[in-house]
Amino acid sequence: MLLCCTDALILNISSIHPLIVRIDETAELIRKETMIPKTARLLQIPAPQIPETIAEKPSNYDKNWQKQHAEALREPEELLQQLALPASLLAPAQVASARFSMCVPGSWVTRIKVGNPDDPLLRQILPVAEELESSSDFSTDPVGDLEARVLPGLLHKYQGRVLLMTTGACAIHCRYCFRRHYPYGDDNFLTQLPAILDYIRADSSIHEIILSGGDPLSLSNERLADLIQQIQTLPHVKRLRIHTRTPIALPGRLDDGLFAVLQAIKLQAIIVIHCNHPNELDEQVLETLSAMRQCGLTLLNQSVLLKGVNDDVDILTHLSERLFSAGVLAYYLHQLDKVEGAQHFEVQDARAIALHDTLRQRLPGYLLPKLVREQRGADAKTPLQGVCRNAS
Repeated sequence: MLLCCTDALILNISSIHPLIVRIDETAELIRKETMIPKTARLLQIPAPQIPETIAEKPSNYDKNWQKQHAEALREPEELLQQLALPASLLAPAQVASARFSMCVPGSWVTRIKVGNPDDPLLRQILPVAEELESSSDFSTDPVGDLEARVLPGLLHKYQGRVLLMTTGACAIHCRYCFRRHYPYGDDNFLTQLPAILDYIRADSSIHEIILSGGDPLSLSNERLADLIQQIQTLPHVKRLRIHTRTPIALPGRLDDGLFAVLQAIKLQAIIVIHCNHPNELDEQVLETLSAMRQCGLTLLNQSVLLKGVNDDVDILTHLSERLFSAGVLAYYLHQLDKVEGAQHFEVQDARAIALHDTLRQRLPGYLLPKLVREQRGADAKTPLQGVCRNAS
């Protein structure tokens, strides 16, 4: 699965009025999660005109990822102002964000069309009133993460592989996040790491380690390099998989230091990114993905099928083709994990299957993602067609 939650990121310089941003205050909010040094200075940001589309993104866009990370948009009012959206959206957004905080990097905001409340990238990050509704078949732990937690910070669901919850920090807070209720504070990953490594060392059937969270690329280069080095001392581990939304949400994070860390991996390395819509793939993102591919990394993508975002065969076709142009293969198209607060994104199974059948006619097999659902207690991802047959 994908990415998840905490606070950290960028306020785009394309604001509609001058802003004074105190970097030391925003950095303090995320210091414990990201180890970003506290910066004590006052920054005056000018107010260039807001671009209407991603094609008009400013050429002098700031690529300092830590600064972007610290300046994430966290207040719905600020987001609505920058995008010239109706004031009627503010009150429900404030209530919903009090339950699950909003966090949006400015690089993401530049890809949203100004004045369009139905923009597919906006829908993924804007807190809305529907999040407050309840449904009997939606829960706080829809895929059974807590049941699979053999140690704090370590999930062992499937044969031959384990998942490390490396951090609760994420580059962006997706409103459909299946771990929006996960108790990251209970894991204390750094303290538990020796015990986690001992667990893996004692089970020679474990051949693959998945780094997840949160987003493992929210870790500093030094901490990530140290973690990978310790994993590489485990003799029976052959593959390292990293699940991340960061190259899509905050491509500036892929700095020279991080590329050096990734290139130095001695295990077979797979990077599974998370991208739902072709509009997420602006030129900076495509360049970043291509550079990752040139490092010899295997790049896969998993998407979530989301109502009002990508439940359209033309969009899904374009997404697979655009990803492949940057060296990324479609991997999974997930049916929504039924997490409390995300029910308004649900696409019914019959429609999902019909979309996938049409997508199969449009795309060659290597560009067709598998339509799956993750089910609590299952020993693998379940093909959606199989779910429907068993239910009938």
